[in-house]
Amino acid sequence: MINKYRVRFEELQEQLIRLENTKYIDTDCFGNEVEYVDNELFNEWRVKVKNLIVNACGSESEHYKEFIALEKINNYFTNYGKLLNIKSVFHAAKEDYLGGYLSTVRDLVQAELFDDELEQAKELLDKKYHVAAAIIAGVVLETGIRELCKKNNIETGKLNKMNDDLAKNGVYNSLIQKQITALAGIRNSAAHGKTDEFTIEQVENMIKEIETLLAFNLNG
Repeated sequence: MINKYRVRFEELQEQLIRLENTKYIDTDCFGNEVEYVDNELFNEWRVKVKNLIVNACGSESEHYKEFIALEKINNYFTNYGKLLNIKSVFHAAKEDYLGGYLSTVRDLVQAELFDDELEQAKELLDKKYHVAAAIIAGVVLETGIRELCKKNNIETGKLNKMNDDLAKNGVYNSLIQKQITALAGIRNSAAHGKTDEFTIEQVENMIKEIETLLAFNLNG
């Protein structure tokens, strides 16, 4: 899976290194020697970091609030001083995001609901109601795909369309896309009563694959 926020954090980390390499010494209005960085590059990086933090962490996160507060600090700081402050927020946001510490309450509740529904599908499968189990598992899959679209600002709609759009936008790769297409095919066959198109074993594997997708690929 290609997580676009993870990639963007790494890109901005590389840009930060290049920005810090532009540091030079000049005199301020009081004749003191102070440190600066290229102002154009600094402003570009600052705006990109602000956009990433609000999207990856949320507008109500402490990371974003701290960023906004630092932007309001008066001009006694040189742009290098401002860079050091923003850099600390950027690194905190990066560490928390990559460490998985930014899950919202909604995410946690959704994950619990998914677990409950997949357990229900397993119980139905144990009782040989594999058609019903496939339908329930398919609903969990589609809901997970829809939530992933919302997190990545992709329009929701039919499962196949959402799956295609997520792959096109690099949220996950073509192998995951094909896997989801196959799982959706089992769900559709079950929903239309075409029981000859899939087996109990395929439904069992379907549930396992959806569990793996939710754990490692459909969590944003």
